[in-house]
Amino acid sequence: MLSKTQIKYIQSLFHKKFREEYGQFIVEGPKMAEEAIALSPSDIINIYACSDWIDWNNSIHQNLIQKIVEVSVQEMEKLSSLHTPSNVLVVLRKPMVKLPQTWEGITLLLDGIQDPGNLGTIIRTADWFGVKNLVCGAGTADCYNPKVIQSTMGSIFRATIFYEDLNSFLAQNSSIPVIATSLDGVPLGPDEKWKNAFVVIGNESKGIQQSILAGAAKRIFIPRIGEAESLNAAVAAGIILYELTAK
Repeated sequence: MLSKTQIKYIQSLFHKKFREEYGQFIVEGPKMAEEAIALSPSDIINIYACSDWIDWNNSIHQNLIQKIVEVSVQEMEKLSSLHTPSNVLVVLRKPMVKLPQTWEGITLLLDGIQDPGNLGTIIRTADWFGVKNLVCGAGTADCYNPKVIQSTMGSIFRATIFYEDLNSFLAQNSSIPVIATSLDGVPLGPDEKWKNAFVVIGNESKGIQQSILAGAAKRIFIPRIGEAESLNAAVAAGIILYELTAK
């Protein structure tokens, strides 16, 4: 049986302040637990699970079995952030990330993506297209927000995510061309190749900062055929990544 202190500690990790203080985050559900066990076993602090999940997963490595804490359905209801609690919740350490010395391939820069669902979907979409690095600017949602985590469907464990001031970051990496989405841009050419590039996706309502647009090597636009006023940021990111990676 969990103590009130244990329950309070786990519940606190649903708040950014405490995630940053403890350097920890939570994933929920069998799919996310499976990804955590497969891809980040050394970062797992504890696995809180109901008896049915434990019975189905009794063959996992001994080191992880020792980290399993059995909880009741009622206790899981107190721990979970989901409307319908699952049968497993995992607490993990945040990975230590360090900016690479060189940047290869396509890197996504996210300029103020505020909606957690959008951010999670962008991370998942980047994973689909083989884009591993994402650099988040000011105003972008916390990638360890529970809504972001759930939206990634496990891709959070295959992504490397940095939080930087984008203007300073671009100034320090000026040799890499910047591709920026903009309403005054042009479509990507059918045979256009970008071996290395920073692709900037802007804020859902404000777009990209003018200071970043001004230094872009190319401004691109997804042609509109119908009458919709705008594209969802995550949808736009998917279309652009397809154009850049599927040629």
